[in-house]
Amino acid sequence: MKTNQFMELALEEARAAGARGEVPIGAVVVLDGTVIASSGNRTRELNDITAHAEVAAIRMACEALGQERLTGADLYVTLEPCTMCAAAISFARIRRLYYGAEDPKGGGVDSGVRFYAQPTCHHAPEVYSGMSEVQAAEILRGFFQGKRD
Repeated sequence: MKTNQFMELALEEARAAGARGEVPIGAVVVLDGTVIASSGNRTRELNDITAHAEVAAIRMACEALGQERLTGADLYVTLEPCTMCAAAISFARIRRLYYGAEDPKGGGVDSGVRFYAQPTCHHAPEVYSGMSEVQAAEILRGFFQGKRD
């Protein structure tokens, strides 16, 4: 699969999350060109504020591999990760982070605290932003517009 196809899978997870009434964010973990985990947000479903798409996908990937670190793995997510998720990505030793839409209000990578630029950050992945940004933003806008109607 190609990079764009992995982000398309993340977008599918986001749409599925939105259909479940969750904020529509999706994440996919890839290792050696193979998807090893994917998830959308599950905070409401699980009554767990930490069940963001990124954390859920990282948990699944670690379980699938039987290890706590994901060295060499890449993460594709539809929205810029928040600070909590940025920290989880760092602790999991994700190699590359690809994200879609920026989150000026809640993002922790290129917005807000810029977690990976902090001297206390032990591991910073390579970050590639703006992948499928328009589609990711449209999914979010549509979801929240539907809540206002």
